[in-house]
Amino acid sequence: MSSVVAGANTGGGDETGLLSKERTIAGAGYNRWLVPPAALAIHLCIGMAYGFSVFWLPLSKAIGIKSAVACPAGTGFFDELFVTSCDWKIATLGWMYTLFFVFLGCSAAIWGGWLERVGPRKAGVVSALCWCGGMLLSAIGVYTHQFWLMVLGSGVIGGIGLGLGYISPVSTLIKWFPDRRGMATGMAIMGFGGGAMIGSPLAALLMKNFASATGVGVWETFVVMAIGYFVFMMGGAFGYRIPATGWKPAGWTPPVAANANAMITQRHVHVKKVWGIPQFWLVWMVLCMNVSAGIGVIGMASPMLQEVFGGSLIGVAKKFSELSKEELTAIAGVAAGFAALISLFNIGGRFFWASMSDFFGRRMTYVIFFVLGAICYGSLPSSANAGNQLLFVGAVCIILSMYGGGFATVPAYLADLFGTQMVGAIHGRLLTAWATAGIIGPVVVNYMREYQLGIGIPRAQVYNQTMYILVGMLAIGLICNLMVRPLADKWFMTDAELAEEKKLAHERATASEVGGVAVSDAPSSPAVVGLAWLAVGIPLAWGVYMTLISAAKFFH
Repeated sequence: MSSVVAGANTGGGDETGLLSKERTIAGAGYNRWLVPPAALAIHLCIGMAYGFSVFWLPLSKAIGIKSAVACPAGTGFFDELFVTSCDWKIATLGWMYTLFFVFLGCSAAIWGGWLERVGPRKAGVVSALCWCGGMLLSAIGVYTHQFWLMVLGSGVIGGIGLGLGYISPVSTLIKWFPDRRGMATGMAIMGFGGGAMIGSPLAALLMKNFASATGVGVWETFVVMAIGYFVFMMGGAFGYRIPATGWKPAGWTPPVAANANAMITQRHVHVKKVWGIPQFWLVWMVLCMNVSAGIGVIGMASPMLQEVFGGSLIGVAKKFSELSKEELTAIAGVAAGFAALISLFNIGGRFFWASMSDFFGRRMTYVIFFVLGAICYGSLPSSANAGNQLLFVGAVCIILSMYGGGFATVPAYLADLFGTQMVGAIHGRLLTAWATAGIIGPVVVNYMREYQLGIGIPRAQVYNQTMYILVGMLAIGLICNLMVRPLADKWFMTDAELAEEKKLAHERATASEVGGVAVSDAPSSPAVVGLAWLAVGIPLAWGVYMTLISAAKFFH
């Protein structure tokens, strides 16, 4: 990453290189609808981070093949990093998931400013190298049974790729779609939620193909997916274009200051100032509380459904603790279908709610999240006690749609408050709220569950108090959201500061100002636009189809 840091200090390096920001300035006639597929190409790949749990069970018996070879008593986590004679525990493998999102938040915060200056193409290429290179290093770790290589490969290096890939299109899309900021970012961030829909069933098919009497097929799957992802992500990175300074959609006129929404600024804040701005921390809390509550439900949705409704899921009048092994297997299949169903709402909510925020306004959209969310969370204990599966499942689906919607709406919220010049970098710093929520949500839910089981509360009721705690988190988020006000003048860059930042970001009014760099001015062909959308639409449609097949098990 030393070259990245060097690039941050120099403002991006060679102005005429293949990865330079100047080479991505769109020519006249460029169709802005080519940018969302480029963003989706990257997000659909890195979104596999959500689906990595598909590897845990096979990896937990990588040595034993048919059954796990248990480690000697007293083998701790640090011993498992290097052990080669016994299998890893699923709980140990789960740390990979935590590392993904910790490093996503940290890398986005650290290198967000660098991304704004060098442009989305270079950031996308670095993201591809980190994410796919990390998977290859993890493949070596699986092959040699060295967990520390998996931690370094996918957890650390891959996590950095996640962060850069996640924020790479934000600023670009907002500048291409000033008339539909929410919809534009919703399209891309929908892809991050949808990555697991494609990657998980693909990984399952590959592992089944590569599995043998001497291996579970994981390292081979990592290699194949890394190569495929690299091709796709590089296509997305080189598909990025940025608009010339001052560009606006045909027929769209920016609102004049006198008539503009006071919550949507026409000025710009420098990323280095945001740590000291109260509104930044209020939005940070808004995202953190929304995500903490949502992650809490995601993590326990499947076991909660099984423990609350027990045998009624398969038409048997038994509590969960009374079920036979065969009956437990049957309801596990129903729960898997439920997990697939809520994943569809998570993904669909990203596009739906972000698009709706263009009409409702960003602050009002979050008011809906917190008020409607509190009603849904608060209804779960009563619908569970009444045995009403329809209300219970409906509430969880709405909750998950707003969880995804919160991620997709926040970039436009930031652009409204802080301007568009450095919104990608500011979004990167805000993602530390996600890293924090990734710890708070699961810890609250898991420890509350264990505590209540420990004091003898029935399994069907152990989630009741947890739901009310999550409602409290939403109340905190609502209060913070209602406190958000337009920024004072002192926080915005002066004209001179903005001009200096544009210079550092190598902005040009038109592509022709870049000496010696050939930038195509040919109008975008409708066929090219269609092919670009097919390239991302076909894999996404396949993922949705596979998820619907799994979700159908719930209704059966």
